[in-house]
Amino acid sequence: MLKIWGRRNSINVMKVLWVCDELSLPYERIDAGMQFGVVNTPEYAALNPNRRVPTIEDDGFVLAESNTIVRYLAARHGREDLLPSDVRQRARIEQWMDWASFSLAIGMTPLFWQLVRTPEDKRDPKLIAANAAEAERCMRILDEQLADKAYLAGPGFTLADVPAAAFVHRWLKLPIEHPSLPRLEDYYRRMLERPAYREHVALELS
Repeated sequence: MLKIWGRRNSINVMKVLWVCDELSLPYERIDAGMQFGVVNTPEYAALNPNRRVPTIEDDGFVLAESNTIVRYLAARHGREDLLPSDVRQRARIEQWMDWASFSLAIGMTPLFWQLVRTPEDKRDPKLIAANAAEAERCMRILDEQLADKAYLAGPGFTLADVPAAAFVHRWLKLPIEHPSLPRLEDYYRRMLERPAYREHVALELS
């Protein structure tokens, strides 16, 4: 059975769990990271030298990095609807996955940590304001990209949506001012129609 190391409230673990459910894959999840420890043990470092989550083991094959993991799982199980074999279609999907995990994360990750995982008396208002502005800039890009299509890579749900939609939930739930972005809000509602998204991503922020 597929093994997944990582805590449920890690955004990168959420992506893997979400895709596993989209693929109807059974798995065993092992708590790891933050309060659970594990990641700094020699045994875990042998699996993932970066000592981060998630890490998976699939029939003896060990893999880290969430975007790589979900691409591997979709390809291994022949889900061309999620990750086509056509090189150009696949590149378009990977473009949005990488954009979300780098450009969108630049503002969202420190903003989330400041507002959710940092005690109020230790927060940095200037850092919050700067990262809120950067996160909003990226959310406006998403809103524009959804002007003529229901999902980031076209008319159907693909892996392109997984990293971005995970951040969209967090952004909409953060205690900040949100501009009116109707297309992004419609996109979020479409994601909420997916049981696996509700189960693994649309959670209380923690």
